[in-house]
Amino acid sequence: MGAPLRIGCLVDDADPEQSAAYDWCESRFDAVARCRPESFDPTEYDVLWWHRVDPVDPAMVSDGGPLSAFVRDGGTLLLTLAAMTAVEPLGFDGVGPDAVGWAEVTDPTGPLWKRLYADHPIAAGFDTLRVHTRGAGVTAPYARYETVAPTDGDVLASTARGDHDAVAERSVVSWQPGAGRVVGIGSALSFRQPTHDICRGNRETLVANAISFLANEETVPLTGRPKDSTTLSAMRDRLGEDPHRPGYHVTPPANWLNDPNGLVHWNGRYHVFYQYNPTGPFHGTIHWGHAVSDDLVHWEDRPVALSPSPDGPDRDGCWSGCTVDDDGVATILYTGGRGTEQLPCLATSTDESLTSWVKDPENPVIDELPAEPEVLRTEDWDGEFRDHCVWREDGVWHQLIGAGMEGGGGAALLYVSTDLREWTYRGPILTGDRDSAGTVWECPELLNFGERQLLHVSNYEDVMYFLGQYDDGKFTVERRGKLDHGDFYAPQSMWTDDGRTLTWGWVQEARDVGAQWDAGWSGSLSVPRELTLAEDGGLRQRPAAALTELRGDGEHRENLRLRADEGRELDVQSRQFELKATVRLEDADAVELRVLETPDGEEQTPIRYTAASEVVVDRTQSSTTPEATTDSQRMTVTPYDAPLSLHVFVDGSIVEVFANQRHCLTSRVYPERTDATGISLAATGGTATVTGLDCWELDSAWRS
Repeated sequence: MGAPLRIGCLVDDADPEQSAAYDWCESRFDAVARCRPESFDPTEYDVLWWHRVDPVDPAMVSDGGPLSAFVRDGGTLLLTLAAMTAVEPLGFDGVGPDAVGWAEVTDPTGPLWKRLYADHPIAAGFDTLRVHTRGAGVTAPYARYETVAPTDGDVLASTARGDHDAVAERSVVSWQPGAGRVVGIGSALSFRQPTHDICRGNRETLVANAISFLANEETVPLTGRPKDSTTLSAMRDRLGEDPHRPGYHVTPPANWLNDPNGLVHWNGRYHVFYQYNPTGPFHGTIHWGHAVSDDLVHWEDRPVALSPSPDGPDRDGCWSGCTVDDDGVATILYTGGRGTEQLPCLATSTDESLTSWVKDPENPVIDELPAEPEVLRTEDWDGEFRDHCVWREDGVWHQLIGAGMEGGGGAALLYVSTDLREWTYRGPILTGDRDSAGTVWECPELLNFGERQLLHVSNYEDVMYFLGQYDDGKFTVERRGKLDHGDFYAPQSMWTDDGRTLTWGWVQEARDVGAQWDAGWSGSLSVPRELTLAEDGGLRQRPAAALTELRGDGEHRENLRLRADEGRELDVQSRQFELKATVRLEDADAVELRVLETPDGEEQTPIRYTAASEVVVDRTQSSTTPEATTDSQRMTVTPYDAPLSLHVFVDGSIVEVFANQRHCLTSRVYPERTDATGISLAATGGTATVTGLDCWELDSAWRS
């Protein structure tokens, strides 16, 4: 038998809660002593534990002091409850917990473990992600991250409160300063107040696990902001068996993705950045994730490109923006968020791989809102003013910023500059009616197609587009429509070296917060779409031609004759495929392409083309799980007496429909059964013909 584990319990004011915790420790472990944080012999202890109910006074500890030196030289430290506030004065993290205090515990509460850390040694012995360590009916101390995230630590768990997942209340964090390791558990660990047996047992298991983990030499790689491709690939592989996870769409390696950002074709490589939360699969403390490709088909994860700066105007998030080429220097314009302010910031790349970025010391580059028209003020923001589209014209930089106007609707505001740093306000190029176009316009983008220009904006609900003429700071609308009729938002475009305009959008989830947390990831981007003008001046949307390189096994059918209520099954069975077909209704009321179908039809997602000139994605039977959305989505298409050209991409939980190269509908569905892989066709109310049908299984786009 080896020597007993030596634990040093750090005593400052010996409050009753601290004493109760250390009494328990002495009853559980054999070699426990109490010592002062400012004066102890580092050779006497394997692990130090600091438990306290009040925040740590920065004067008590410092970076370079005995406690900091102990950890950086290879020691380990457990910080519980308000002791977790020590990480900032100790120099272990640039940001300490921002939510510290006492709160009434109305429901059993404890860690909500991240999927990536379900098998972490600290979580040993728990068979669920939701572990209650504190019963209800008391007022208890806490210290956690809520509006900000640790800059150097990795979140292991948020908070489970009864049946509610409080995903933004990040309560368990791991750090690796120097050669040492630190774990913080900031809530639901009070020892003095009584609790029921299950919570007490969970609490004692959790703390004992944490002490034992810190005492061992085993380390667990931090997955929040890894700098190496090996860890990024391992994160993706850990979640790779999830049948709902797309295989050829751009997804985060884990955690959260929303808007595509900074899309650029740089030195022959395609770079896609995106809004990313490294602390879990929910929206908060936004960074910029990064993926690259040589061919638009196969993608590789890259380290986080932008992170919030603890003392900067982007402390609460690096929000949406774009990348431009400033005389050979890749430059990002993005929105920085801090408190109730959201203002434009700038960063420049320091390497040709666009991996490292330096923020401008003068950020924000626009430090006040325009006076006319007055920007909408809300409970959350001093002004609804964010997201950027930047281009150069006649030697002058032009910038659009999305906004909402007091007493009006959304607007795209124009600024001009000669150097990307000093900007002059020119006014709105277009404002919208609140009722028909939305209160706030996010993510504006202006695309030039020569004889016409396209402006699209996202208004919380839809992506509206306007086709017309842009001249001298004003946009004249000739046509308008929706870029997509489904779960698609905040698109952004890339101009390729060969002159194409490729657009990606955020494909939002359609299942609840708990299901996203359990999966360990949330969000995807659409397949890249090539935008052009059609012969009649309308907008054409087609999947990028490069996607054909993913095609594997498939089948071809000629002139499938569908009689009323007769189904025809395809040989291909898959959750990851592409299908092209031309459909003529003849005298049928509708034709259904049923995807992700079980043999008994319990789960199925019909894509229905009707005589009412609609394409409907029917989600009423898509999934047997109650966490998934079941409402149907629809779009109007070419009248039924003309054939419908249908192009469909199915990928895990994504159904992406292109109709006549004009209309798009992107949907999310979550079949639970493993045999939900069938594909079939059927007509209702009459006869229809499907000609030239091709279906291919598609390979994964991700390289390990």
